[in-house]
Amino acid sequence: MKAIVCEEPNRFAMKETDIPAPGAGEALIRIRRVGICGTDLHAYKGNQPFFAYPRILGHELAAEVVRTGEGAAGLAPGDAVTVMPYLACGSCIACRSGKSNCCSSMSVLGVHQDGGMREYMAVPAKHLLKASDLTLDQLATVECLAIGAHAVRRAAIRPGEYALVIGAGPIGLGVMKFAKLAGAKVIAMDINAERLRYCSEWVPADYTVNALDDPASQLEAITEGDYPTVVLDATGNAKSMEGALSYAAHGGRIVYVGLVKSHIAFSDPEFHKRELTLLASRNALREDFEQVIEAIRGGNVDTDAFITHRSPFSGMIGQFETWLRPDTGVIKAMVEL
Repeated sequence: MKAIVCEEPNRFAMKETDIPAPGAGEALIRIRRVGICGTDLHAYKGNQPFFAYPRILGHELAAEVVRTGEGAAGLAPGDAVTVMPYLACGSCIACRSGKSNCCSSMSVLGVHQDGGMREYMAVPAKHLLKASDLTLDQLATVECLAIGAHAVRRAAIRPGEYALVIGAGPIGLGVMKFAKLAGAKVIAMDINAERLRYCSEWVPADYTVNALDDPASQLEAITEGDYPTVVLDATGNAKSMEGALSYAAHGGRIVYVGLVKSHIAFSDPEFHKRELTLLASRNALREDFEQVIEAIRGGNVDTDAFITHRSPFSGMIGQFETWLRPDTGVIKAMVEL
């Protein structure tokens, strides 16, 4: 089979490798779609924490079951599946507490071990979610959107409260969508006017704020001086994450959804006087995946408008660099096999 390997920063190579055999409790799957996300882009540029080269990227996957190993119950050849790519140990304090998304020895497909940018792979059957009524495109967006759904659960959003989401990339858009579905009045913030227009149509966000145009004054006006009670930062930008605290209401919550390879510092007096709650949101849980699948089934998520760019597997290497450029208007790029 063919596989695309990121051999070092800024260099992909197409390789030939053997088709794996599924072991006990595993399923061999044929990859049909690979969504490209910020993790892949950062890994390609050498800016991804927890990463080593060479690596086969790809963790936003839609696939078909080819065959199963012994003990892989509930799956049959031909089943359409999405992949939950977070492989947890099952025994650490986080796993024992039902928080396998932040397992102390977490291994993520496409990050810590080889992912799905290849024609076939063997995956633990318990990490496959069957949804044959969804299209391959829809299945390939589930993981990305589950990140947003998980962040919204972490934020414990209440209906009617103002939720500011900073960063209108794919993860931020997923956060906005599920904050909206949770009943929040969603404020989208970004520096890209075209992205903000997209937010008001796709989410749809209740308000948009350009971060380059006195955002504090805009937020004050929108919330009648209160400021948002929950702020979710999905930028992966240290300066933005540090500044997010200044946009939160007194008694509010901050959720860091994006990950940055840097230290973060902020004013402790500002943090304390607001008595803020600061949360991180990492990966997602099975219930988040299931929530996303149900939202797509119910017609609450327009995946067609979410996917803006496509490439065949054979042509991905030549197109990948263009997906790094905001001027191309890329929201979600999809690789087709």
